[in-house]
Amino acid sequence: MSYCKVLPAVARVKPAHLFGMRLRSTAAASTQHKEPKSEDAPPDPSCTVLEKPCEVELISRRAHTERQRISIDFDNTQEAYKSKDTMELLRSLLVFKLCTIDFLVDKNKELMDLSKKVLGQRLFEKLMKMTFYGQFVAGEDQNAIKPLIEKNQAFGVGSVLDYSVEEDLTQEEAEKKEMDSCVSEAEKESHVDTSACLLQDKECMDHREKKYKAHRQFGDRRGGVISARTYFYADEAKCDHHMETFINCIKASAGSSVDGFSAIKMTALGRPQFLLQFSEVLVKWRRFFNLLASHQGKDGMAILEQKLELEQLQDSLIKLGVGAKSDIENWFTGEKLGSSGTIDLLDWNSLINDTTKISNLLVVPNMESGHLEPLLSKFTDEEEKQMKRMLQRMDVLAKHAVENGVRLMVDAEQTYFQPAISRLTLEMQRIFNREKPNIFNTYQCYLREAYDNVSVDVELSRREGWYFGAKLVRGAYMYQERSRAAEIGYEDPINPDYEATNRMYHKCLEYILEEINHNRMANVMVASHNEDTVKFTLEKMNETSLSPTENKVYFGQLLGMCDQISFPLGQAGFPVYKYVPYGPVNEVIPYLSRRAQENRGFMKGSQRERSLLWKELKRRLFSGQLLYKPVY
Repeated sequence: MSYCKVLPAVARVKPAHLFGMRLRSTAAASTQHKEPKSEDAPPDPSCTVLEKPCEVELISRRAHTERQRISIDFDNTQEAYKSKDTMELLRSLLVFKLCTIDFLVDKNKELMDLSKKVLGQRLFEKLMKMTFYGQFVAGEDQNAIKPLIEKNQAFGVGSVLDYSVEEDLTQEEAEKKEMDSCVSEAEKESHVDTSACLLQDKECMDHREKKYKAHRQFGDRRGGVISARTYFYADEAKCDHHMETFINCIKASAGSSVDGFSAIKMTALGRPQFLLQFSEVLVKWRRFFNLLASHQGKDGMAILEQKLELEQLQDSLIKLGVGAKSDIENWFTGEKLGSSGTIDLLDWNSLINDTTKISNLLVVPNMESGHLEPLLSKFTDEEEKQMKRMLQRMDVLAKHAVENGVRLMVDAEQTYFQPAISRLTLEMQRIFNREKPNIFNTYQCYLREAYDNVSVDVELSRREGWYFGAKLVRGAYMYQERSRAAEIGYEDPINPDYEATNRMYHKCLEYILEEINHNRMANVMVASHNEDTVKFTLEKMNETSLSPTENKVYFGQLLGMCDQISFPLGQAGFPVYKYVPYGPVNEVIPYLSRRAQENRGFMKGSQRERSLLWKELKRRLFSGQLLYKPVY
C-alpha cells in the first residue's frame, strides 16, 4: 500500500496548526448567530407530535419573486405509508408493541438463543424475517437488499448502507481486548497497572490524563450504548477486513443511488491507542494556546476573536524553551502567516520540524519545565506502523468514495477518542472537499462544546475555501460518558438535560443553515427522528429561501423507524436517506438487540408511530384497500 495523502498532510502540518484548529473557549464562537427560541421538548427523543401540518413556503409569489409553497403533512398516512403493503404495516405494529414489553426487551438475546434451539436454524431465521429482522434489516447481502433499496428510491428515499455484522463478545472478552489495544508497550513496561490503580492514588498514576487512558471498568464500550455499534481491536488483518467491508458498502451505495452516502467508524480501522494518545495531545495543545492567549490578556474572549500578537508570541515561546529565536521567527513567516501582525487559533502553525514519523507529533508542552516532551517515553516500530496504517486505510476509503461518487460520513464516538477522530476527519476534508462535499464529519449535540466545534470548523472551511460537510446527531453515549466522568473524576462533557441538548442541536443547525444561506459551500445532514427538529429545519429553510433541490440539507433516519417523517419528505423533493443495515440473520443479532432496546424508549415515550399505523390500517379497511400493494 502506497503512502496515503492524509499521512503526509498530517505530518507536514506542524503541531500547533494541527492542534490549534479546535481550541475552545467558553464564549460563543460568533455573536452574530442568535440562539433560536426553543419549544418545550418531551423527555424522550422520539417522533414528537405536531398538531398541525408543517407548511413550508420555500418559493412564493411576492413582488415579482416566485416561490412555491410546499406543504408537508406528517399526519397524512396514505402518503407516509404508500410504499408499504398491509402485511408490512401489521409487522411494524407487532414489532413496536413487542418493544414496549420490558421482559422481552431485557431478555431479548436469551429469548432469541432459546428460539433458535427450539425451532432450529431454518424456522428461527424465518421467524426473524417475519418480525424484527424484517423490520430493521434489509437483507443478508448486497444482492438481497436491492429490491428494498429500489423501492425506497422510487418513493423518494435514498440509502446509507451499513453492514451490521458485529462480534458477540462477553463483557470479559471485550474488556481484555480494550485494555490490550489501548495500553502502549511503554506503559506495559513501566510495570504500573493503571487499570488496577485506586483513582485517588496519585503515585500510581503517571503523567497521562485520566480521561485519555484505558480503564478496565469501562473497557466494554458497549455498556449503556444502544444506538451505536462498537468495534474492538483484534489485529491489523481484522482492520483490513473492516476496510474491505466499508469499500463494498461504498461500491454498493454507488450502484444503488446517485450521490449516495456511506458511513465508517475510525475505531474499526486501527488500534484505538493512537486515537487516545492523539486526543490527549490535541487537548493539551489547546490549553497551551489558551495559556499564551491569557498571557496577552486575551482569555475570556470569543474563540475566534483570540488573536495573539506575533512578537509577544515569539518571546513567550523562546522563554518556554520551545526553540531557538531564529527558528521561531522562521515559523511565522509566509504569505498568510503573520501578515497582519497577529496569529489566531486558525493560523496557529508549527512548533516542531516537518516529519513523517507519527510519534514525533505526539509531543506536549510541559508547563513546569518549559519544554516540549513526548507523550510517552517511546513507541515501538510496530506501534509506528499501526498508526500509519490507520491513516492509510482512511485515505483508501476516501479515494474510493470520491471515485464512486459517494459521500463518506465519519461517525462520532466517545469523547476520549473524538478529538483525534474530528481532527483527522478535518484533514481529509481539507484534501477531498475542494470540489464538492465528499467527507462529512459528525457532531454530537449532547456535548457542551458542540457549538464551538461546529463554528470553528465552519470558519476554517470558509477561510481555506473547501466544502464543509456535517452530520448533526444528538449523541449515542450519554449514560456511558456521564458514568465514566463521575467515576474516573473529570468534568461531565454532556449537556445537563434533554431540553439543553435540543437547544444545542437547533443552535448548531441554525448556524450551519445561515452559513449555507451566505455561502453555498456548507452542507448538513439532519440525522434525527424528532419531528420538531425536522419542522424547525423546514421553517429555517423557508426563511432563507433554501430550496430542497439545491441538495444542501439532507435528512436521515434508521430503516424501520419514523417512516411518517422520511417518506413525506422524500415525496416532497427533499433529499432524505434511511440507514439500511444488512447482513446474515445470526450475525446481526447484536444490532437487532440494540434496536429493540432503542425502540422501547421510543414507543413508551410516544404512541405517535403506532397510532398512525392504526390510522392507515383503518383507512385501508374502510376504503376497500386492505390488499393494497405499492406500485413503482
